[in-house]
Amino acid sequence: MKLGFAIKSLFLKEFVQAVFLSMRYFFAPKATINYPFEKGPVSPRFRGEHALRRYASGEERCIACKLCEATCPAQAIHIEAAPTNGMRRTTRYDIDMTKCIFCGFCQEACPVEAIVEGPNFEYATETREELFYDKQRLLANGDRWERELAANIRMDAPWR
Repeated sequence: MKLGFAIKSLFLKEFVQAVFLSMRYFFAPKATINYPFEKGPVSPRFRGEHALRRYASGEERCIACKLCEATCPAQAIHIEAAPTNGMRRTTRYDIDMTKCIFCGFCQEACPVEAIVEGPNFEYATETREELFYDKQRLLANGDRWERELAANIRMDAPWR
C-alpha cells in the first residue's frame, strides 16, 4: 500500500512540474518568425542570386578575363568578349542557374569583384527559361542591390 502511494505521489509531482514547464514556455516569446512578413538575419557571406556590379561612374566592372567561367565547376557561366573603345568587355554574359551549385568560386576568382552572389534567396520562377540569366538581368540585379552588396563586401573584407 505504501508503494502505491509513493508511486502516485511521484507521478503527481512530475505531472505538476511538467504542467509548470509547459506554462512557462506557453507564455514565453515565440522562437519562430512569421516568414513572409518577417525575415531573419542573413550573413554577409550568404550566396544567393547572382549579380554583375558597376563602378560608381556607371561603367560595368567585368573586364572579360573569363576567370569565373574557368573556375565554375558546374560550367554554368558562358562569356563572349570583344574589344570596345580600346578595352576588352563582355558582349555576352550568361549564367544557367539550373546548373549553378552556389559554390562561390566565380566570386572568389573575379579580380575586380564584378560577379557576386547577392543577398536574395527568394527567386522562384514558373518556367525553366526564367533561370537562364543574361547580362541585362545580372546588371539589373547588381543595380538593385549595389548598396547591400558593397556593405557585405566591406564586412567580409578582413577574412578575404
